[in-house]
Amino acid sequence: MNVNPSNPTNSSSLAMRLRNFIIVLVAIALSVTIFIGLRTETTSVSLNEMAETSTPLDIAFSNDKPTLVEFYANWCTSCQAMAPELEEIRQKYAENTNFVMLNVDNSKWLPELVKYRVDGIPHFVFLDREGTEVGQTIGEIPKSLMAANIEALVAGSSLPYNGTVGQGSEFDASLAPIKASQADPRVHGSQVQ
Repeated sequence: MNVNPSNPTNSSSLAMRLRNFIIVLVAIALSVTIFIGLRTETTSVSLNEMAETSTPLDIAFSNDKPTLVEFYANWCTSCQAMAPELEEIRQKYAENTNFVMLNVDNSKWLPELVKYRVDGIPHFVFLDREGTEVGQTIGEIPKSLMAANIEALVAGSSLPYNGTVGQGSEFDASLAPIKASQADPRVHGSQVQ
């Protein structure tokens, strides 16, 4: 093909080819950037994964270890924000401490919600080796304070940051479960109102 730059048809064809070439280059650059970004993305810990790997409550009460019980909900932004740091703490102290997670949206835990007076989440209850409550904290607590409380719990001494209250999410539930006929299974948390 003979390209004559003075021919307007050839000039527009050349401009279109140049534009298409630039679009292809940009698409390749974006694809490479996205690929590298996904490969270097840090994996975050989900509350569901943590709950699945946590110690069941009945085992925590019977294995002679101190216990940290966390009342949480998947929709709680403070719970989500603390999850990576709590996972680090769990990995560090898992050999000496039980880490129990109870979802406040599950009516199965209603007796525990009442017993420990859970009215905000995340709500942490510290239990000694015998399962006796030795302290509570509510809300988003810094990692260093939580680690200090866990260390004291393992050592059997009083918690340095007992009763600490940080930013949290309100949890409002009636204390009486609703009748099964009133429950709509499609509604999240329909068993607790």
